Amino acid sequence: MPVMKQKVSRRAETPNRGDAPVDPTDQYHHGDLRAALIRAADELLAEQGLEGFSLRAAARRAGVSPAAPAHHFGDTAGLLSEVATLGFEELARLLHITGKLTPVQKLRAQGVGYVRFALSHPGRFQLMFHKDRVSSDHAALQEAGARARSELEGSIRALRGIAPGRALDADARSELLAAWALVHGFAHLALDGKLSDMHDGATPDELLKRVLPKLLRDQWPDR
Repeated sequence: MPVMKQKVSRRAETPNRGDAPVDPTDQYHHGDLRAALIRAADELLAEQGLEGFSLRAAARRAGVSPAAPAHHFGDTAGLLSEVATLGFEELARLLHITGKLTPVQKLRAQGVGYVRFALSHPGRFQLMFHKDRVSSDHAALQEAGARARSELEGSIRALRGIAPGRALDADARSELLAAWALVHGFAHLALDGKLSDMHDGATPDELLKRVLPKLLRDQWPDR
């Protein structure tokens, strides 16, 4: 007796404006759906910023049902926490600078790396410091953030001769804060276009190669 084959109907969703078209034949066939959703969220942040992000848009970009993100991440904060974790992990890698550099040279190189990351990944950068959009108890995010900070703190320790494990004194804490505030503020001003206006229309690349290094040298000259 012949076996009747059930006909499966595939209906493509119509994407909203700003979302990439979805190939209906690819829906529900990801090798790693969780990774696909994280990648989709990261892409949306890069294209539309934090304000334009939604779980539904991420699901549509990944080619899955609107319920899929909630199944894997719980809520919007859960998914965004995964993207923020990737951001801090990448930032920590950029701040981990090796080679024959003096402590002050390493600190300045880290400053350039910090701003380069922000300009290359504005969506991630915006998200990483929005505590109201991520999960406060996300362990991997907390660990990645701590690793990034420890790279910068290590340069301050080397600069001041403070051994690992010893508490930073007040002056060292102030210098660490000054280093972070300088590059973090520079990054935000660059992303907002304010620095380009102040420097004859300098491009992001010119800001990184010409303006920021001079600012860092003025703050931390060779010793």
